[in-house]
Amino acid sequence: MVLKRRAAAFAAAAVLALTPVVAGCSDDGGSASDEATPTVPPVPSTTTARPSDQPADPAAAKAEITRNWTAFFDPKTPTAERVKLLENGESMTPVLAAFAGDKNAQQTSVKVKKIDFTSPSGADVTYDLLVAGNNALPDAKGTSVLQDDTWKVSVKTLCGLVQVSGATVPGC
Repeated sequence: MVLKRRAAAFAAAAVLALTPVVAGCSDDGGSASDEATPTVPPVPSTTTARPSDQPADPAAAKAEITRNWTAFFDPKTPTAERVKLLENGESMTPVLAAFAGDKNAQQTSVKVKKIDFTSPSGADVTYDLLVAGNNALPDAKGTSVLQDDTWKVSVKTLCGLVQVSGATVPGC
């Protein structure tokens, strides 16, 4: 079972490793762990949200975060749209273009499970990363940021997923 979960997690990480982009990148000397199923590095979070830690309309913000995360990881979403759903997306265009061109990415999706606001413009997101409908990274942790009046997947989240693969990608 552990081997099967590890294989699924590595498949998910490979999707995010973006092989065409990584081919020309330098290695920082790190490598993927051979231990238990890899997880996305934890993102600092607050344990208790106060009203001042939330956007003006938390329900609308949660709905937008869920919608935008789902669209960002949907293989049918065009790269131009993903750019708009990723923090500093314009600077990540080459990574996103390679991601869209990867045949394995066509099987990747997410299910947002929980959103906790850390500020009026930041949220911790708990999600499952699915590959071909199988839960490859259950209860993964990421962040969403409000940028240009849009709740976006944070670069920290995308880079955390790329890090799981052991790859180095420009911009991460």
